[in-house]
Amino acid sequence: MLTVTDNAVTEIRNLTEAQDTPEDRGLRIAADPGAGSLTLALTVPSEDDTVVDADGVRLFLDTAAADLLDDKTLDAVRDPESGQLQFAVTDQPPV
Repeated sequence: MLTVTDNAVTEIRNLTEAQDTPEDRGLRIAADPGAGSLTLALTVPSEDDTVVDADGVRLFLDTAAADLLDDKTLDAVRDPESGQLQFAVTDQPPV
């Protein structure tokens, strides 16, 4: 199952609170097979999404993203100079 770092939880919470996002919304991650990438959006879950709750922050993963991210960790880093937010996906450390 996808794990979420404390940094990512904080940044996602900041995004949802800054956007006055209703409680039923969260960060949706969807796979874009044509582009070989993931897309992120603040929205409601689709019917078949996997819902991940990380310290009260909700992530919605489409089926392909859930499979792809099953053994990954989502992190977030904010550039101190530009303030730009970037999400990164890494492998989970071995147990």
